[in-house]
This record gives sequence, C-alpha cells and structure tokens, in this order.
Amino acid sequence: MAQVFPPSANSLSRLSLLGALCFVAVMATGLWGFFRSSWVTEVGVPRAQPVPFSHKHHVGDDGIDCRYCHTSVEESAFAGIPPTKTCMNCHSQIWADSPMLEPVRESFRSGKSIEWTRVHNLPGYVYFNHSIHVKKGIGCSTCHGRVDQMPLTWRVNTLYMSWCLECHRAPERYVRPRAEVFDLQYQPPEDQAALGRKLVQEYRIQPARVLTSCSTCHR
Repeated sequence: MAQVFPPSANSLSRLSLLGALCFVAVMATGLWGFFRSSWVTEVGVPRAQPVPFSHKHHVGDDGIDCRYCHTSVEESAFAGIPPTKTCMNCHSQIWADSPMLEPVRESFRSGKSIEWTRVHNLPGYVYFNHSIHVKKGIGCSTCHGRVDQMPLTWRVNTLYMSWCLECHRAPERYVRPRAEVFDLQYQPPEDQAALGRKLVQEYRIQPARVLTSCSTCHR
C-alpha cells in the first residue's frame, strides 16, 4: 500500500505544533501586557474633572491635611468626597469671582453635587475599608502616591488583586506609625524590617493566612 504522507510531513507537523505554541505564548504575553498597560489600568493617566482641582496646590502648596476634605477616612469604609460647602469655606473669599470656579459656586447655589470623575474605583465584588487601613498604620501615599505633587490626580497603582496581596502577605514592609499615616512625604526608615515587625504586633495586624483569605476582601 502506498504511503499516504511523505516523510516531510513529520517535520511539517512538528513545525506546526511549534508554531502553535509560539502563537499561544505571544498572545498570552500580549494580553498580559495589555491588561497591565496604562490604557487599561489608567496608571499615570491624569483624570479630567469638571473643575481642575489640584492636590499639588491645595496639599503641596497650601498644606491642607487630607482629612479636611476626606472627613470620614478614619471612621468609615469610604474616604468621602467633600461637599461643595467645604470648597466654599475658602472660595467664598479666595478666588471668589474666578470663572474656573463657577461650577463650584453653581453647585453651592443649587445644592446639586458636582459630578467628579472617580480616580480609584474598585469592582463591586471587592470590599475595601479605609478606616481599618488607617488604624493599622497604612499611609495614604502607599496606595494613592504623592498626591501633593499631582496637578490633576491619577492612579499610581493598578489596584489589581496581585498588588493588594503584596502588602497582605508582608504588611511589615509597609506599615508605619499611626502618627505618620497622613504624612505624604514619609519615607520608611532603614530599620523598616524591625519597625514593621514591632508595629504589626502593636497594632494587632492579622497574620498573612487571614489577610490573604478570600473572605477578607470578597464578601
């Protein structure tokens, strides 16, 4: 009986399999890069707002504390978006006639909130509590970066689960004294390893097996 496939078919099949594996590897690498890109994560991309609010000016130049605007960050799961009245505490006197701030004045007159564009927005199936992180000594800049240097606010971290787990697996690398939580210029000391282990015990931070449990963040 005549041979159906010539000997070269063996080489062709091997090359086809190798090509398919290379294609899958390239596609997987491409997708991994795509979902890590700033186009998807919005890391480093300033978000346009109805009013170009500058943390750099208000925090960096004027020295306004985070808690003046984000009043509930120490007691609530949400940091809170300041009501227009908070803005008008200053801007009824400062830049009171600025055209740029007309949306703020209109919001104050009408009682209708300004529709700010969210910069950090977790999926609905993720539970995150600001207050517990503050109480456990996790600084604002650990997650939000140096907002005191941002003319418009952007993300500095992906907020992906893998990023969260970096801290949950080893909180001693990130925890700081509670008095320094709102200090955006804080730098970890050279003995962060020793300080972190001490603060983990002092603040009664749960062990990694609890912090990395699914039910800790997905409820």
